[in-house]
Amino acid sequence: MLKIGILSDTHGYVPPQLYDFFKNCDEIWHAGDWGDMQTYEQIKAFKPLKTVWGNIDDKDLRMEMPEHTLFKVEDLTVLMIHIGGYPGKYSHRCGELIKSNRPDIMVCGHSHILKVMRDKTFGLMHFNPGACGLKGFHSKCTAIRLEVDGKIMRNLEVWEMPKQIRISQ
Repeated sequence: MLKIGILSDTHGYVPPQLYDFFKNCDEIWHAGDWGDMQTYEQIKAFKPLKTVWGNIDDKDLRMEMPEHTLFKVEDLTVLMIHIGGYPGKYSHRCGELIKSNRPDIMVCGHSHILKVMRDKTFGLMHFNPGACGLKGFHSKCTAIRLEVDGKIMRNLEVWEMPKQIRISQ
């Protein structure tokens, strides 16, 4: 069993409280829009990391990570891409990747809107953790934590914090 922390759209800032939410996670998945190399290095030093770049990320970040990634966690296949859309409205690139790879889990960011949905058409779970950084139209910073045990996903938890709260630790 693995405990997974999922976040996206940090835009150069990770709320310190999020580290506590992720402290018992085995690995972190970041779905792009890091914002800067320092934020990437901080999360990478904190926990094992799987990640992709987002549309705001510069060439240095794009050299460190792929545009999309496909990997196994326990007995499930995961597809991660920053601009993915959601069931019934996938981006063209994400739709192609889903059709050719048939993942069990699809993780994306970009919209700054937290969404967890079952896609019955492709038989996958869609996760968008929303945005945990301070830039963007969202009013709450959000992230997700869940457990994966074999082919089972369970104990999904959502972390949220009003965007205006900045408590240093």
